[in-house]
Amino acid sequence: MDPTKSRQDSSERTPLLNGEGGSNAGAAPTSRGAHHHQASGSKLAQFFTNSHYTPGTDHHSLIVRSAAYSWHTLKATLLSSYVNLLLVLVPIGIAAGMLKWSAAAVFTLNFFAIIPLAAVLAFATEALAADLGEALGGLLNATFGNAVELIVSIVALRDGQIEVVQSSMLGSILSNLLLVMGMCFLFGGLRHRGSSGHGSEQVFSAAVAQTTCSLMALSSASLVLPAALYAVMDQNHSGAKRESILVFSRGTAIILLILYVLYLVFQLRTHRNLFDPEMDGAAAIAEDETTQTPEVEAAEDDEPEVHLGPASAFGVLVVVTVLVSICADYLVGSIDEIVASTSMSKAFIGLILLPIVGNAAEHASAVYSAVQNKMDLAMSVAIGSSIQIALGVTPFLVIVGWIMNRDMTLRFETFQTVSFAVSVLVVTYTVQDGKSNYLEGAMLIGLYTIIAVAFYATPADAMDSAMTFFSNGN
Repeated sequence: MDPTKSRQDSSERTPLLNGEGGSNAGAAPTSRGAHHHQASGSKLAQFFTNSHYTPGTDHHSLIVRSAAYSWHTLKATLLSSYVNLLLVLVPIGIAAGMLKWSAAAVFTLNFFAIIPLAAVLAFATEALAADLGEALGGLLNATFGNAVELIVSIVALRDGQIEVVQSSMLGSILSNLLLVMGMCFLFGGLRHRGSSGHGSEQVFSAAVAQTTCSLMALSSASLVLPAALYAVMDQNHSGAKRESILVFSRGTAIILLILYVLYLVFQLRTHRNLFDPEMDGAAAIAEDETTQTPEVEAAEDDEPEVHLGPASAFGVLVVVTVLVSICADYLVGSIDEIVASTSMSKAFIGLILLPIVGNAAEHASAVYSAVQNKMDLAMSVAIGSSIQIALGVTPFLVIVGWIMNRDMTLRFETFQTVSFAVSVLVVTYTVQDGKSNYLEGAMLIGLYTIIAVAFYATPADAMDSAMTFFSNGN
């Protein structure tokens, strides 16, 4: 349906949108006071709670129209998710950093402030992608899908917190592969477990799972090889050793970025039918329009509507990116004091806590899709985000560190590398048959919990000391 025509129809039928009485010949007569009260109530409801339309956006005055459009953008953004209630913590967290409150207060407030900002960023990205077409929209989603992690990592990299950057990258991958996918399998499997004695499994595209797991195995190798090279080189030549790891990591990062671009072309252009299970249904609809059209319309009705124009969505992206940068700056700046005053290590903060910040809304979306038995969508969120981090964001940060004269490498701490390799192996065995159940979900969550406990139990200076080799320039 043409949105312009829709607005015109609404204006002709609804007197509240343009302030005119309109024609309503068949309506029962009402008193002037009752009509005025009803109109006022509807106007207030539209003004404050209707994310589809705001009175005044079609006003003849440019000032009124601009003000109404700005309010509509703010309203649609705030009403996009319940998690946006936490946006009240954004100014409080920034004030805590400016006024130099305790490190625990600054870290906690900005930690929870970034969660709704990540949700708003995802909402604005979806809105902007909807106006760019399928290919560009998919590319935009892939680019901004992990924008919060990227911003936080660049801020940490600027401050020389290389171990935090590495831990947060690995933590984001493990969080998606084990925690998110495990929760999808667990809750989706429990919801669709079948009857007692006749259990059923959820099904997803095995071809997509195998392709993405192959890419994850490649990214695992890109971390194992630098760690192996570091281990076999002569310990007495630290300068040559450091330079070799840097050159190896930067060359590998360039190769991984090229492979990531090829993956995007493969997913969004040449083989997008493999990643979109509805493509086959669309082909059948083209052959038999009469039979299948009602199903397509019903499916389209289930699609979530986006209520922001491209200009508004871009404006929201800019504002939220700035706010995330500010909150991330205060968050990262408080990490050293948090580590000094608590038993937590930087590895635990980066591996477990920081991924929660950027992925909370994404996690909820994936689990909801699994409960609704949309496993292909849930898997695309979980595995797709992991690939973005492993092949896109992490190599990109190595290049950014090169530009910023920070020795960010792909040589991770040994235990982290082993944890990643084992996780990829377990996930590959779990998803290779294209089926899932709640027991497999519990297994993945169990492995994630074991890794989290291991990093929490490790003293702060025991694991980080090995990772400061490059940050200290030894």
